[in-house]
Amino acid sequence: MSHGYGAGAIPDGFSDSDLSNQESADCLLPMGITSENVTADFGIARTVQDAFAAKSFQKAAAAQKAGKFKDEIVPIKVRWVDPKTEEEEIVVDSDDGVQDGVTAESLAKLKPAFKKDGSTHAGNASQVSDGAAAVLLARRSVAKKLGLPIVGKFVGAQYTGVPPRIMGVGPAYAIPKVLALTGLSKDDVDFFEINEAFASQAVYSIDSLGIPYEKVNVNGGAIALGHPLGCTDSRQIATGLNIAKQTGGKIFVTSMCIGSGMGMAAVVVSEE
Repeated sequence: MSHGYGAGAIPDGFSDSDLSNQESADCLLPMGITSENVTADFGIARTVQDAFAAKSFQKAAAAQKAGKFKDEIVPIKVRWVDPKTEEEEIVVDSDDGVQDGVTAESLAKLKPAFKKDGSTHAGNASQVSDGAAAVLLARRSVAKKLGLPIVGKFVGAQYTGVPPRIMGVGPAYAIPKVLALTGLSKDDVDFFEINEAFASQAVYSIDSLGIPYEKVNVNGGAIALGHPLGCTDSRQIATGLNIAKQTGGKIFVTSMCIGSGMGMAAVVVSEE
């Protein structure tokens, strides 16, 4: 995600007619401003955002210490040059954005990043991270023929559109659609993996759906783990299948907001 990051990555050449439409123009809003819009529109206090973000860090740090991420991470050997030492080969086998000891009180000391009087800052927004995830999806008959382990079942997915100026609320509208598609209620779902682009939009989505916080992002979310662009749902599925194996849960939902005003959600069933 760090490649092509920032205002310089935004293409030019938009037609004036496109930008004369307010919702089209809103697609160019910086993501941090959309978070501030969610905060203002729905009255989400900074203290609430900081408490949510701190909990994400605390859950992730505890899970990392307990080795709960090991089964969902493939160790990779890479060459690395330390400015103080010579080049060496290291093994990357954990997310290095997870920080231990984060509290709501420590986050309260950080300055707003996008508006002088705003509430979104480096500690309650997802990190700018590089990362990758993969999921192999196949017909059951093909998986059996090839002798592949069947770890879960993809049941279905739905997407929806939301106003671009508050794009982060996407999960609040996508999750009900996928539950309706699959004939499930939120009480049928054992746990949820909801992307934490910003604490503001995550809190809004969880509260508006009435989901118990203890069922969301059991091992922390993107605020603590990072948010590599395009990696989200594969990472959530890998994490969800891992959590299901650890807890005995079966049905879980993944969901994320999408820049320019969309939301998506999927239902997965663990078979381990």
